[in-house]
Amino acid sequence: MSSTFRSSICSHAAAIGLGAVAAAALSSTYFANPQSLAVYVSAICAKSFGSAPSAEAPYLADSVSAMTKMMIDMGIRPSGDVDTDFVEMMVPHHQGAIEMAQAELRYGRNERLRRMAHEIIVTQLQEMTAMRLALGQPLLPSVPSPIQIPPTATNNSKYDNATHLIKEP
Repeated sequence: MSSTFRSSICSHAAAIGLGAVAAAALSSTYFANPQSLAVYVSAICAKSFGSAPSAEAPYLADSVSAMTKMMIDMGIRPSGDVDTDFVEMMVPHHQGAIEMAQAELRYGRNERLRRMAHEIIVTQLQEMTAMRLALGQPLLPSVPSPIQIPPTATNNSKYDNATHLIKEP
């Protein structure tokens, strides 16, 4: 790992409020063990979310899971091709946004935010496809379009909590 890259990571971490010593420790730990970044992200979230109401716990758990997976998956092995590396890091970043938007659809109640979450899912999928096409990479298998998931706070008998799909009448 280049010293310039490590220095950049430390500078960024310090800028977001970790402090230079913590940023350097994170950098050395992360480069020794990429999984440690997941532990670090989870620890930050656990500390920040510790005072949240218990009713919000399922949403926060889904969000932390999405962020942690995203951060791990963005830790690619450089290929020597900037364009390929950009796509390999951006795809998990977009997937993380999709998973966070899905959490909003599962648990959120504000209809404007739920519409925005649905739009985020659609646009992130489109951008991931466009990036792969730009590199001539194979596309992922087709999946059904995401639906607007009713919030769990409403008791909707047409909603299947196991599959997160609307049941047909």
